[in-house]
Amino acid sequence: MPSFDGPILDAVGLQRSFGALRVLRGVDVRVGAGEALVVLGPNGAGKTTLLRLLAGLARPSAGEVRVLGRRLAPSAPDARRPVGFVSHQSMLYDDLTVRENVVLAARLYGTAAPAAAARRALEAVGLADRGDEQPRRLSRGLLQRASIARALAHEPRLLLLDEPFTGLDVPSAERLRALLGERLAAGLALVLATHHLEEAWPLASRVAVLAGGRWALEEPRAGDLAQFLLRYRALADA
Repeated sequence: MPSFDGPILDAVGLQRSFGALRVLRGVDVRVGAGEALVVLGPNGAGKTTLLRLLAGLARPSAGEVRVLGRRLAPSAPDARRPVGFVSHQSMLYDDLTVRENVVLAARLYGTAAPAAAARRALEAVGLADRGDEQPRRLSRGLLQRASIARALAHEPRLLLLDEPFTGLDVPSAERLRALLGERLAAGLALVLATHHLEEAWPLASRVAVLAGGRWALEEPRAGDLAQFLLRYRALADA
């Protein structure tokens, strides 16, 4: 991956309101090459909203998001090209095959050789032999892997994952962790939101807890998982 002299993701003062409901109340996010920020929080804390803002799929009520130094804005659609996003929805078209979906995603992001990029992405998630199937015929776990392949096809510099281990069996989860570890070593920046910290803990450079629309905690990963979970439960119960 080409080098960039600065944080891959730099978001400042993010606020998001839906009418009178304030979901985010001034959140900063900075992630550099090779870093993984794992975000936790109770249901309704704003984790999915935050990821959608970071992906450029929703506009903040205040604040800004920069990826590779470029501000995400409707007037600069190319600024989203370095971003890959896996959401609760697969973002796959049921009338296309898995391979066609991944090729289409690579083409939409301007990848020079979309068919080859799709083949590499499907191989990376272990779906090289399922490319001719339609998404609606896949199990939840296979659909999740296809969605991850779609997000990886254009080799993003920033990858945003919302509960990426959902539906994955143990071997598939291990494969995903290994894949993400390889991409982090190559300079990927990662933001991963989850309810299940144990699945993402080995990847984390930093861990953050979102509560009440703000960071209740944001710090380097330190100590062991059990110690951190005790602190997290205390925050969640506060």
